[in-house]
Amino acid sequence: MKLIGIRYFTRLKKKNRGNTKLVKAIDKLIDDLKRAQWSNKDEVLSDRSDADCIHSDGFYFFNINIHRTMILIEYSLESSNNNSEEDTGVANILWVGSHDDYERVFKNNKSTINKWLKDQGLID
Repeated sequence: MKLIGIRYFTRLKKKNRGNTKLVKAIDKLIDDLKRAQWSNKDEVLSDRSDADCIHSDGFYFFNINIHRTMILIEYSLESSNNNSEEDTGVANILWVGSHDDYERVFKNNKSTINKWLKDQGLID
């Protein structure tokens, strides 16, 4: 899977380089996303127990140690043209923040999350 917005993870790791547990958890998530060939919600939730599907269009929150990371996962129906078994899906990292940031921005409320997604032009 291709990752877009990985710079958010890079900044988070740099900001928290003393938090080895968090940095390792971020690296694991990055690795899982790159290797993922998910085709449905159940596969995401099976592979990542910290995932929470917050919208049926493929938006997930991941609890990464003390942080929540919002990513948009888009799936492609075709494999890549180079005859490898890599999936051409895309994981677009949209938002990264601490749980306090999450509470402040999203109020731990699906209606607020949906409004944010609409305001960003990500859903109708």
